[in-house]
Amino acid sequence: MKTILITGCSSGYGLETARHFQARGWQVIATMRTPRAELFPLSGRLRVLPLDVTKPESIAAALEAAGPIDVLVNNAGLGLFGAFEATPMATVRDIFETNTFGTMAMTQAVLPQFRRRRSGLVINVTSTVTLAPMPLVAAYTASKTAIEGFTESLALELAAFDVRVKLVEPGYGPGTRFTANGAERMQGLIPEAYAPFAQSVFAALGRPTAVTTEPEVAEAVWRAAGDPAATLRYPAGADALALARNAAASRQSGV
Repeated sequence: MKTILITGCSSGYGLETARHFQARGWQVIATMRTPRAELFPLSGRLRVLPLDVTKPESIAAALEAAGPIDVLVNNAGLGLFGAFEATPMATVRDIFETNTFGTMAMTQAVLPQFRRRRSGLVINVTSTVTLAPMPLVAAYTASKTAIEGFTESLALELAAFDVRVKLVEPGYGPGTRFTANGAERMQGLIPEAYAPFAQSVFAALGRPTAVTTEPEVAEAVWRAAGDPAATLRYPAGADALALARNAAASRQSGV
């Protein structure tokens, strides 16, 4: 029975992914800053542990409590909508602390056990904003793009130890708490000069032709975890699949 540790399981993709793996017989370590065991059905195969990926001591305590794991899913992340001009650099740093440095720190912490066993998988959850950039999420896009490059390079250096690193790229997920969880952080980030443009962007987001759901992301993580191939990217959601095809076609044509 394999063990998976997933960060950011209090809602959205992390919560659904933990439930998905639990239902399929895995040992699941569901982590979140404030543990809420009531989110899951009672099971001897699931534990809920406290974890703040921005704090080294929290990472060390969670991994010690978890014991050996086979798969790490770096899902914890912060969202941010707003004009970059109006975004305090302190807020930008907060986004990077969780989305970028938190992912890197968690990965670095599990690599010694993976390398020694010559077995293990890291799955980093990013976003399709890295495939087709959109406005008003410049800092968020930068934090996720950094992880894409990090993952590409890390996969090459860890292949010699039979340790794999993969990406899951969700599309637009209006059903998640992406905006609600960052409401306070986003206050005041749309100055008057940007208001008409922002309204047009939000109106377009309100009329999506395709979206990504939490079960689709969980299924993409499941595919990545079970796929022995050296595939790097796993788009999640109908919109993500379309964007990935467009991006692949552009690379092939040299655009």
